[in-house]
Amino acid sequence: MPTHGPDRPQRLMLLDTASLYFRAFYGVPDSVTAPDGTPVNAVRGLLDFISRLTGEYAPTHLACCWDNDWRPQWRVDLLPSYKMHRVEAERTGAPDVEEVPDPLQAQVPVILEVLEAFGIAVVGADGYEADDVIGSLATQASMPVDIVTGDRDLFQLVDDERGVRVLYVARGVRLHELVDDAWVKDKYGVHARQYADFATLRGDASDGLPGVAGVGDKTAATLLGRFPDIDALTAAVADPGSDLAPGPRRKLADAADYLAVAPQVVRVARDLDLGDVELGLPRTPADPDRLVELSARWGLDSPVARLVETLTDL
Repeated sequence: MPTHGPDRPQRLMLLDTASLYFRAFYGVPDSVTAPDGTPVNAVRGLLDFISRLTGEYAPTHLACCWDNDWRPQWRVDLLPSYKMHRVEAERTGAPDVEEVPDPLQAQVPVILEVLEAFGIAVVGADGYEADDVIGSLATQASMPVDIVTGDRDLFQLVDDERGVRVLYVARGVRLHELVDDAWVKDKYGVHARQYADFATLRGDASDGLPGVAGVGDKTAATLLGRFPDIDALTAAVADPGSDLAPGPRRKLADAADYLAVAPQVVRVARDLDLGDVELGLPRTPADPDRLVELSARWGLDSPVARLVETLTDL
């Protein structure tokens, strides 16, 4: 059980915020509304998720990582199919519009206002996704890191030596799984450091990644068990004398154009300069009067009170 109290060991918790508020929106009844009838299920659910996670893991630092651009143009330029199925409208000179239910879209500004009143850091980077912010903060952190997400792509950041793990919420926040390298190896047959290449090879329909035709989970894991990464695989394809069977060699050769660009799309950025961001988890709200006002306007008394109590008890 994590140590609580002001002298507890330092630990950074990074939230894949959109992953969590989408989950809250679909998991909390839309009959949960503000006094004026506006749905606030995503706001309430997210606050309760933060209460549960911070109460259970007692981080000293916390960042709500943000998608300043959920479909960066540089990724689309490399792989046009990237997240294409989730585009509602394409825009020139600005991020494409993601298909998001209107009742959820209306709650996003409220989420930002409430987090600001609490003093919880919201961190984004123009031209990058929350995954890239998470990757950079986790890689540059000087303390152990817990990444909270329902996105398997972030398994690539798991690093036992540095204490970087994923709290995987695909089955729900209450039933989340603690992902370390052994968990990834047991589940997929590859080490966490190979997960990005594994996803590239087998593809991921949820992100518009076609993968290599004829290569599924088992073949991808087998290939990465013999060759450490896609660079080594590509070199083996180009070497007639390499120990690569004709079937996989042909499939990989046929996918050469895809394999030349997809790894850059799948790998999260780790070197973003995010500036001097204060990530310390507040014990008390930064703007209590504003928080009281927002709580009354949006009918958030219970989840706000729970989070205030959780932070005070840390």
